[in-house]
Amino acid sequence: MQSSRYDAWVGFFVLIGGAALLFLALKAGNLLSLNFDETYQVSARFDNIGGLKARAAVKSAGVVVGRVESISFDDKTFQAKVVINLHKGTLFPKDSSAKILTSGLLGEQYIGLEPGADEKNLASGDIISQTQSAVVLENLIGQFINSKAADMGSAAAQPAASGGKP
Repeated sequence: MQSSRYDAWVGFFVLIGGAALLFLALKAGNLLSLNFDETYQVSARFDNIGGLKARAAVKSAGVVVGRVESISFDDKTFQAKVVINLHKGTLFPKDSSAKILTSGLLGEQYIGLEPGADEKNLASGDIISQTQSAVVLENLIGQFINSKAADMGSAAAQPAASGGKP
């Protein structure tokens, strides 16, 4: 009798562990945010999308207003084409801009929409022309290191140029 009671508890905790692993897998795959609301599709082109993925959030003023539907490469313009599904109830002016932003320092990337001032709104099939690519952390670190190395090189050259006299 005691053995079956332990088996029941072990089974219960195995189920809880399995549910937790399933939850983490869905969260990592960004599949927990399935939404069946009506949407309209717009697209944007970026020079560099960094680590942006399909199903990434599209936010305006910190509120999720849509999702990235797909990402493809245009071999004519050498840019990434990002197709975005926006919720039907959220209308943005035609001159709105899109930026690729990061949640926190090393968080996931998302698209931030900033509304423009145009009186006409984006409609299905429109293209957001004002875009800003992702800031790639590796590029920033490389620029910082190169600027520091250049500063150190110019500082070392100054005493030699003055003949070593103060």
